[in-house]
Amino acid sequence: MKNIFTEENIRMINMSGEKHGTITPRINDKENFEVTTLRVDLVTDGRHAEVEFTKDWKLDANRRDLTINSMFLGFDGSVYDYFFGYDDLMKRRIAFVGDADVRIKEDFLRIMRYFRFYGRIADTPDNHEEATLKIIKNNVQGLSNVSGERIWMELKKILQGNYAGDLLKTMLSVGVGEYIGIPRPNITELESLLKRSSHLKLHPMSYLAALLTNLDDVTLLHTRLKFSAFDRDMTYFIVEHRGEKESSKPLQTV
Repeated sequence: MKNIFTEENIRMINMSGEKHGTITPRINDKENFEVTTLRVDLVTDGRHAEVEFTKDWKLDANRRDLTINSMFLGFDGSVYDYFFGYDDLMKRRIAFVGDADVRIKEDFLRIMRYFRFYGRIADTPDNHEEATLKIIKNNVQGLSNVSGERIWMELKKILQGNYAGDLLKTMLSVGVGEYIGIPRPNITELESLLKRSSHLKLHPMSYLAALLTNLDDVTLLHTRLKFSAFDRDMTYFIVEHRGEKESSKPLQTV
């Protein structure tokens, strides 16, 4: 792949991904595309993996997290689907490739990815398979060893997707909160927020702020997840000012 891009005078950036088989060509000096060769995971520790390159498409598909992410498209338009991802896509079903327990233990961030893709694919907010949720609950402590930046990248997408409030409650019910920086979630405030704003598209920080009791909780969560300055300050502001003010006046229809 490196030779192909070099011969075409296409610049490659971020060479640190090479050990995992990924190179990043920059097209027209404005768009980056990650290109990854086929690989298998030799050793995993729940965060990182030692890989070996392969030419076997099925072996590569087998190392992926969800069935809907294990399909390939040929240049002729043929779909290669070793684990029935297309069927699951048609059913709006989110399922791990093979043994869910094994897949999650390979990389505990897959817990968060499960909920993110559920919010993108599912057609109802609570159609989770109980067996899958049980396995997630049994492995949720593994998130404590995943960096806050990686967790926040997935969590923010969850909160920007469909059923954000319902997914957040499901995640808390299986114990995610303790390991991502919300050990004592304010469920009552979250329920109140969801009831008042069922017809609105909320900013991700609105959901998180509802779960936090005071400004100290905001600081602790920011320490864990490493928010941007804007998201951090927004959360501080919401938590500090969300209570009723004496001078508050009810909104009136004009």
